[in-house]
Amino acid sequence: MTTSAAAAVSQGHVHRDDLGSRMGMWLFLFTELILFGGMFVAYAVYRFDHPAEFELGAKELDTLIGTINTMVLLTSSLTVAMSITAIQRGKNKLSLVLVAITILLALVFLVSKYFEWHHKFESGLYPQSPDLLNKPPGEILYFGLYFVMTGLHALHVIIGAVVLAVMMLFIQRGVINKDSYVKLEAGALYWHLVDIIWIFLFPLFYLIH
Repeated sequence: MTTSAAAAVSQGHVHRDDLGSRMGMWLFLFTELILFGGMFVAYAVYRFDHPAEFELGAKELDTLIGTINTMVLLTSSLTVAMSITAIQRGKNKLSLVLVAITILLALVFLVSKYFEWHHKFESGLYPQSPDLLNKPPGEILYFGLYFVMTGLHALHVIIGAVVLAVMMLFIQRGVINKDSYVKLEAGALYWHLVDIIWIFLFPLFYLIH
Protein backbone atom coordinates (compact mmCIF):
# COMPACT_ATOMS: atom_id res chain seq x y z
CA MET A 1 0.00 0.00 0.00
CA THR A 2 1.39 3.41 -0.95
CA THR A 3 1.90 6.17 1.61
CA SER A 4 -0.95 8.22 0.13
CA ALA A 5 -3.30 5.22 0.20
CA ALA A 6 -2.42 4.49 3.84
CA ALA A 7 -3.05 8.11 4.71
CA ALA A 8 -6.45 7.99 3.01
CA VAL A 9 -7.42 4.85 4.93
CA SER A 10 -6.26 6.43 8.18
CA GLN A 11 -8.21 9.57 7.39
CA GLY A 12 -11.30 7.47 6.71
CA HIS A 13 -11.02 5.84 10.14
CA VAL A 14 -10.70 9.28 11.73
CA HIS A 15 -13.82 10.51 9.96
CA ARG A 16 -15.80 7.44 11.08
CA ASP A 17 -14.58 7.89 14.67
CA ASP A 18 -15.55 11.56 14.58
CA LEU A 19 -18.99 10.70 13.23
CA GLY A 20 -19.50 8.12 15.97
CA SER A 21 -18.42 10.60 18.63
CA ARG A 22 -20.80 13.24 17.32
CA MET A 23 -23.70 10.80 17.16
CA GLY A 24 -22.99 9.60 20.69
CA MET A 25 -22.95 13.16 21.98
CA TRP A 26 -26.22 14.03 20.26
CA LEU A 27 -27.87 10.94 21.77
CA PHE A 28 -26.63 11.95 25.22
CA LEU A 29 -27.95 15.48 24.75
CA PHE A 30 -31.30 14.02 23.71
CA THR A 31 -31.56 12.16 27.03
CA GLU A 32 -30.79 15.39 28.86
CA LEU A 33 -33.56 17.16 26.97
CA ILE A 34 -35.98 14.40 27.98
CA LEU A 35 -35.00 14.90 31.63
CA PHE A 36 -35.60 18.64 31.61
CA GLY A 37 -38.55 18.28 29.26
CA GLY A 38 -40.35 16.22 31.90
CA MET A 39 -39.73 18.95 34.45
CA PHE A 40 -41.01 21.62 32.08
CA VAL A 41 -44.20 19.60 31.61
CA ALA A 42 -44.63 19.32 35.39
CA TYR A 43 -44.08 23.06 35.70
CA ALA A 44 -46.71 23.77 33.03
CA VAL A 45 -49.27 21.52 34.73
CA TYR A 46 -48.78 23.04 38.18
CA ARG A 47 -48.73 26.57 36.83
CA PHE A 48 -52.03 25.92 35.03
CA ASP A 49 -53.52 24.78 38.35
CA HIS A 50 -52.06 27.67 40.40
CA PRO A 51 -51.51 30.67 38.08
CA ALA A 52 -51.98 33.41 40.69
CA GLU A 53 -49.77 31.72 43.28
CA PHE A 54 -47.00 31.12 40.75
CA GLU A 55 -47.09 34.84 39.92
CA LEU A 56 -46.77 35.69 43.62
CA GLY A 57 -43.81 33.36 43.93
CA ALA A 58 -42.10 34.92 40.90
CA LYS A 59 -42.26 38.33 42.57
CA GLU A 60 -39.83 37.02 45.20
CA LEU A 61 -37.14 36.55 42.54
CA ASP A 62 -34.81 39.29 41.32
CA THR A 63 -35.40 39.77 37.60
CA LEU A 64 -32.21 41.86 37.26
CA ILE A 65 -30.05 39.03 38.59
CA GLY A 66 -31.81 36.59 36.28
CA THR A 67 -31.18 38.90 33.33
CA ILE A 68 -27.50 39.28 34.22
CA ASN A 69 -27.13 35.51 34.51
CA THR A 70 -28.75 35.13 31.12
CA MET A 71 -26.31 37.57 29.53
CA VAL A 72 -23.39 35.79 31.21
CA LEU A 73 -24.41 32.41 29.78
CA LEU A 74 -25.16 33.81 26.33
CA THR A 75 -21.69 35.37 26.28
CA SER A 76 -20.17 32.06 27.37
CA SER A 77 -21.88 30.32 24.44
CA LEU A 78 -20.26 32.86 22.13
CA THR A 79 -16.78 32.38 23.58
CA VAL A 80 -16.92 28.57 23.42
CA ALA A 81 -18.13 28.75 19.79
CA MET A 82 -15.27 31.14 18.99
CA SER A 83 -12.81 28.69 20.57
CA ILE A 84 -13.78 26.09 17.94
CA THR A 85 -13.24 28.58 15.13
CA ALA A 86 -9.86 29.48 16.61
CA ILE A 87 -8.70 25.84 16.82
CA GLN A 88 -9.86 25.21 13.25
CA ARG A 89 -7.56 28.05 12.15
CA GLY A 90 -4.64 26.63 14.12
CA LYS A 91 -4.79 29.35 16.79
CA ASN A 92 -4.39 27.05 19.77
CA LYS A 93 -3.47 29.74 22.28
CA LEU A 94 -6.48 31.86 21.34
CA SER A 95 -8.73 28.81 21.61
CA LEU A 96 -7.27 28.08 25.03
CA VAL A 97 -7.97 31.65 26.20
CA LEU A 98 -11.54 31.53 24.90
CA VAL A 99 -12.27 28.26 26.70
CA ALA A 100 -10.77 29.75 29.88
CA ILE A 101 -13.07 32.77 29.53
CA THR A 102 -16.04 30.41 29.14
CA ILE A 103 -15.11 28.65 32.38
CA LEU A 104 -14.69 32.01 34.12
CA LEU A 105 -18.18 33.04 33.01
CA ALA A 106 -19.51 29.73 34.34
CA LEU A 107 -17.98 30.56 37.73
CA VAL A 108 -19.56 34.03 37.62
CA PHE A 109 -22.93 32.40 37.03
CA LEU A 110 -22.45 29.95 39.90
CA VAL A 111 -21.37 32.66 42.34
CA SER A 112 -24.39 34.74 41.38
CA LYS A 113 -26.65 31.71 41.85
CA TYR A 114 -25.09 31.02 45.25
CA PHE A 115 -25.92 34.52 46.52
CA GLU A 116 -29.41 34.30 45.07
CA TRP A 117 -30.06 30.98 46.82
CA HIS A 118 -28.48 32.30 50.03
CA HIS A 119 -30.93 35.20 50.02
CA LYS A 120 -33.84 32.79 49.58
CA PHE A 121 -32.67 30.72 52.54
CA GLU A 122 -32.33 33.85 54.67
CA SER A 123 -35.88 34.80 53.67
CA GLY A 124 -37.18 31.36 54.64
CA LEU A 125 -38.16 30.52 51.07
CA TYR A 126 -36.65 27.07 50.78
CA PRO A 127 -38.26 23.59 50.70
CA GLN A 128 -39.76 22.45 54.01
CA SER A 129 -39.04 25.79 55.72
CA PRO A 130 -41.71 26.90 58.26
CA ASP A 131 -42.22 30.21 56.42
CA LEU A 132 -42.75 28.52 53.07
CA LEU A 133 -45.05 25.84 54.49
CA ASN A 134 -47.34 28.60 55.75
CA LYS A 135 -47.84 29.86 52.21
CA PRO A 136 -50.51 28.62 49.75
CA PRO A 137 -49.88 25.24 48.04
CA GLY A 138 -49.16 26.91 44.69
CA GLU A 139 -46.26 28.93 46.12
CA ILE A 140 -44.86 25.85 47.83
CA LEU A 141 -44.92 24.05 44.48
CA TYR A 142 -43.36 27.06 42.75
CA PHE A 143 -40.36 27.24 45.05
CA GLY A 144 -40.01 23.46 45.08
CA LEU A 145 -39.74 23.49 41.30
CA TYR A 146 -37.48 26.54 41.42
CA PHE A 147 -34.91 24.87 43.66
CA VAL A 148 -35.04 21.49 41.91
CA MET A 149 -34.80 22.85 38.37
CA THR A 150 -32.27 25.63 38.96
CA GLY A 151 -30.29 23.32 41.24
CA LEU A 152 -30.11 20.62 38.58
CA HIS A 153 -29.14 23.25 36.04
CA ALA A 154 -26.37 24.54 38.34
CA LEU A 155 -25.08 20.96 38.61
CA HIS A 156 -24.93 20.82 34.81
CA VAL A 157 -23.03 24.12 34.79
CA ILE A 158 -20.44 22.61 37.17
CA ILE A 159 -20.14 19.48 35.02
CA GLY A 160 -19.83 21.63 31.89
CA ALA A 161 -17.06 23.71 33.46
CA VAL A 162 -15.15 20.54 34.40
CA VAL A 163 -15.57 19.18 30.85
CA LEU A 164 -14.24 22.43 29.40
CA ALA A 165 -11.30 22.36 31.81
CA VAL A 166 -10.42 18.91 30.44
CA MET A 167 -10.69 20.37 26.93
CA MET A 168 -8.15 23.01 27.93
CA LEU A 169 -5.78 20.26 29.00
CA PHE A 170 -6.28 18.48 25.67
CA ILE A 171 -5.54 21.70 23.76
CA GLN A 172 -2.35 22.26 25.78
CA ARG A 173 -1.18 18.71 25.07
CA GLY A 174 -2.04 18.91 21.38
CA VAL A 175 -4.71 16.22 21.58
CA ILE A 176 -7.13 18.85 20.26
CA ASN A 177 -5.75 20.67 17.24
CA LYS A 178 -6.85 22.02 13.87
CA ASP A 179 -6.98 18.49 12.43
CA SER A 180 -8.77 16.87 15.38
CA TYR A 181 -11.21 19.00 17.37
CA VAL A 182 -14.29 16.79 17.69
CA LYS A 183 -13.76 16.58 21.48
CA LEU A 184 -13.93 20.35 21.76
CA GLU A 185 -17.06 20.37 19.61
CA ALA A 186 -18.66 17.81 21.95
CA GLY A 187 -17.76 19.89 25.00
CA ALA A 188 -19.16 23.00 23.33
CA LEU A 189 -22.39 21.20 22.42
CA TYR A 190 -22.87 20.22 26.06
CA TRP A 191 -22.25 23.81 27.09
CA HIS A 192 -24.77 25.10 24.55
CA LEU A 193 -27.32 22.69 26.04
CA VAL A 194 -26.69 24.16 29.49
CA ASP A 195 -27.30 27.64 28.08
CA ILE A 196 -30.44 26.64 26.18
CA ILE A 197 -31.95 25.10 29.31
CA TRP A 198 -31.38 28.37 31.17
CA ILE A 199 -33.03 30.29 28.32
CA PHE A 200 -36.20 28.33 29.18
CA LEU A 201 -35.78 28.54 32.96
CA PHE A 202 -35.32 32.30 32.97
CA PRO A 203 -38.74 33.32 31.60
CA LEU A 204 -40.56 30.50 33.41
CA PHE A 205 -39.40 31.59 36.85
CA TYR A 206 -38.45 35.25 36.51
CA LEU A 207 -40.77 36.76 33.91
CA ILE A 208 -44.20 35.33 34.63
CA HIS A 209 -45.37 38.27 36.77
